[in-house]
Amino acid sequence: MSAVMGRLARALASRWLLLILLVAAWEWGTTIAGSAFFPPPSTIVTRMHAMWFSGPPERLFLTDLAVENVLPSLGRMAGGLAGGAVLGVALGLALGLSAKAYDYLDGVLQFLRAIPPPALVTVFLVVFGFGLRMQLAFIVFSIVWPVLLNTADGARSVEPLHLNTGQVFRLSRAQRISLIVLPSALPKIFAGLRLALSLSLIVTVFAELLPGTTNGIGFQLTVAYSTFNLPAMWAGILLLGILGYVLNELFLVAERRVLAWHHSAQRVEV
Repeated sequence: MSAVMGRLARALASRWLLLILLVAAWEWGTTIAGSAFFPPPSTIVTRMHAMWFSGPPERLFLTDLAVENVLPSLGRMAGGLAGGAVLGVALGLALGLSAKAYDYLDGVLQFLRAIPPPALVTVFLVVFGFGLRMQLAFIVFSIVWPVLLNTADGARSVEPLHLNTGQVFRLSRAQRISLIVLPSALPKIFAGLRLALSLSLIVTVFAELLPGTTNGIGFQLTVAYSTFNLPAMWAGILLLGILGYVLNELFLVAERRVLAWHHSAQRVEV
């Protein structure tokens, strides 16, 4: 245990050391260059604190700007992610359990997945109009593919022996899906969900850059850019990076808890 903790500590130390060195180099380079387009990290962090995290303690230090923009962005992201996850898992299971459906639809799904979502913005605007409905539909369409395809792949990779055992015990189709197929597919489902989580933050911000949006982190980036307030723009970009990192780490914690049995089985096999 001590050896494992030592390796973990060294890995974390090396990771943070590299980050500190990069930030120090950025600070030194931008200070020397004096470019208005690339302010030093110290200026960006100071502006980010003033914009987003200088509020009262009872509000978790969130400013009015953060409450009015960060929370709506997270709400849109969560709504789109939830919709895409439910739709992707449901369709992926149905596709993975039907060999004929998979053979017929795989090419179509791969084609749709390859279309960059921003290329279809006009279609979404025509169908849904400006506003929240369009944003949620756009997020769902953008993030559903990794969940759907990973779920289908996971459902197709279930051991036939496990399915035959379920038939021997006369489990219903719903029971076989919930007790055999879904647990077996969970590792690949979580892999798809992790990709979807990263995509959801990106496409949420993109959706907020479009006309008709009145709040959100993306909207604030547009305001900062249009007013040539570059420190505020970089502060928003830094906030997005921090949010992405924190959300990914929280997802990994949840994944380790839910898939603890899977990781234990892998260690036993090794």
